[in-house]
Amino acid sequence: MSSSVVSDSPTQPHVQPLDRSGIGGQPRGLTTLFFAEMWERFSYYGMRALLILFMTAAAAEGGLGFDTKHAAGIYGTYTMSVYLLSILGGFIADNFVGARRAVFVGGIIIASGHFTMALNSTATFYAGLVLVALGTGLLKPNISTMVGSLYSASDERRDAGFSIFYMGINIGAFLAPLVTGYLAQSAGWKSQLAAWGLNPLHSWHWGFAAAGVGMTLGLVVYVRRASTLAHVGHAPALEAGRSRPWGKLGLVALGSFALIAAMKLSDRYPAVVYGLFALQIAAILFFAFRADQDSKRIAAILVFFFAAEIFWAIFEQTGSSISLFADRLTRNEILGWNFPSSYWQSVNSIWVILLAPVFAWLWIKLGHRQPSSPMKFTLGLLFVALSFVLMVPAAKLTAAGKVGPIWLLALFFLQTIGEMLLSPVGLSTMTKLAPPRLLGLVMGIWFLAAALGNKLAGVLAGEFKSDNPAELATFFWHQALGVGVATLVLLALVPWVKKLMCGVR
Repeated sequence: MSSSVVSDSPTQPHVQPLDRSGIGGQPRGLTTLFFAEMWERFSYYGMRALLILFMTAAAAEGGLGFDTKHAAGIYGTYTMSVYLLSILGGFIADNFVGARRAVFVGGIIIASGHFTMALNSTATFYAGLVLVALGTGLLKPNISTMVGSLYSASDERRDAGFSIFYMGINIGAFLAPLVTGYLAQSAGWKSQLAAWGLNPLHSWHWGFAAAGVGMTLGLVVYVRRASTLAHVGHAPALEAGRSRPWGKLGLVALGSFALIAAMKLSDRYPAVVYGLFALQIAAILFFAFRADQDSKRIAAILVFFFAAEIFWAIFEQTGSSISLFADRLTRNEILGWNFPSSYWQSVNSIWVILLAPVFAWLWIKLGHRQPSSPMKFTLGLLFVALSFVLMVPAAKLTAAGKVGPIWLLALFFLQTIGEMLLSPVGLSTMTKLAPPRLLGLVMGIWFLAAALGNKLAGVLAGEFKSDNPAELATFFWHQALGVGVATLVLLALVPWVKKLMCGVR
């Protein structure tokens, strides 16, 4: 795959031409992974759009009737687990079954989880969450690995291929809340259920079932086009006289579930979060003052980890506190058209699709004059802080009734700018800073930042109160202030972090 030249000389090896039969001249397997990931993200974001709303809806409305704090704690633990279990899923694929089989099995488990949530009981709700988290942990890291495996190291199509793949993610994330939200919340669908003699209070479960259908469609695409992936994602060969690393698997699994359990305690004991922050700062200082270059770069990685964790703690409230604000305090109406509040979960994807080409052009245009990675992280934190500053006057205005949709449109715009500055930049920076022997571990650390940020988002969202505008304004202001302080600290540390990076931009 490294060359498109086919040699006619009998003394030279035959080199296969590049596969350009897929989307935009990309490998054929990219089309398979594009649609499989699109439908998997459809299932994930479709269910996530309903999760906090279903848990906080009264039993008389078909929901579970949980208070906000309890529901936000569950939401945070679930979204944290999805990312945290990616480390375990990657280890299983790398050492036991291979990426191709891990994606298939993960997809089956995810679909089973969504269909389990379609059943009307609290027990099946929790069981479904566990299954979706386990399945996503298997699928999510390994489908990305297979995208990379379609290209040789020198293939110039690689970055474009990942951009196309990322577009599939956002198409799925855009469509999902529109479908599942309609089924779960719209008066029209509830009336249709009643006309069929079915209980309209069970409309939530139709939304969860639709998420399962999405994952099933992804599996159908994956299986029907399996031949396009026959050359990637193989199970690792077992050397003679050696066995699979079952002991290490046990340790990784134990560590993953122990961390999930420890972070679950933060619902009751917030000191756990402060202890975690103190541990991260100690680790940064430990590596920063060591003499070797690799240690200094690890210190820089941990600074980015800390910043990303804070960023995701605000950004990932999209599905919790912001979802509740949209449902309870926003006029969900545009030009006379009323829409379910869960439709707001599609807005971030719209902004990503619109802004991603702009940022790609901007970085190319600026070239070597573009901001350094630490400065981009600083700007990312700034924009996510500004998004919650914006919500302070919006919260105060709720004293006079529901606010217009412009507030949330602007919030998602600011947060998406922050995402464009931090998320893809962070992924790229991790691969450049990581010592080659520690690349897998560093990518696991990057997933861990998202995991802990998601959990912290759930902890923070537990303080959301929709019935007191003054307290709600304070809720947004305190978080904006906290991230603002973190932004100023990171800004002051930019020269130091650049030194720690030892020449890497």
